Amino acid sequence: MYNFFVNSNDIYDDVARISGDDYNHIKNVLRMKIGAKILINDKEKNKTYLTKIQEVGTKEIFCKIIDRIPSNEMIVKVSLFQGIPKADKMEYIIQKSVELGVNEIVPTEMKNCVAKINNEENKLIRWNKISETAAKQSKRSIIPKIENKISFNTLLDRVKKFDLAIVAYENEKHISLRDVLNKHQNINNIAIIVGPEGGIDKNELNLLENAGVKTASLGKRILRTETAPIAMLSMILYEYEM
Repeated sequence: MYNFFVNSNDIYDDVARISGDDYNHIKNVLRMKIGAKILINDKEKNKTYLTKIQEVGTKEIFCKIIDRIPSNEMIVKVSLFQGIPKADKMEYIIQKSVELGVNEIVPTEMKNCVAKINNEENKLIRWNKISETAAKQSKRSIIPKIENKISFNTLLDRVKKFDLAIVAYENEKHISLRDVLNKHQNINNIAIIVGPEGGIDKNELNLLENAGVKTASLGKRILRTETAPIAMLSMILYEYEM
């Protein structure tokens, strides 16, 4: 069943209105007819509804709400602070992280970052569109936001607000991600931190640890920057949802 997102003001009197690109996709690409069932999510209220198309206009589609669907979001909210990677790796990270349940992604400047974000406004538009597409495909109840890039110092301030913050570190030999997660069961949110291609600088690691961030190994093998967040999210999903 196809999944779409609308604003709160497009849901009223048990009817949801779809317009814009989604209207075109439903009418001209999917060629869905009156009576077809689709899922519609309220972007602001994070509510999901089972609906049935009842009218196809020239610019809008109106859907009758049949039932409220329970959220399929993880009970623990996960924010990914990603050291800015090269080229199209960020797009891959966004797509797969959204599929696995991340709540937000924050590109983060670190010492070993080689890549720079040029035309940041356009990049953010594209990245958030990738997030929306992945959210639709994976039947998410929300569209995870891709935020503006932040500095490492800003990261140090932000991680203090989380119930648990974890940095993946390839030289950690004794504490696994599983060990950390097992000790923190009753939490509401997690920050996961992944370095760029060059990894986390030792001084940055010390500053993170001083800010209360836990270091964790992801296994015996060294993972690429685009693989590490996927591994972390998969382990978190297993620990708190499976």
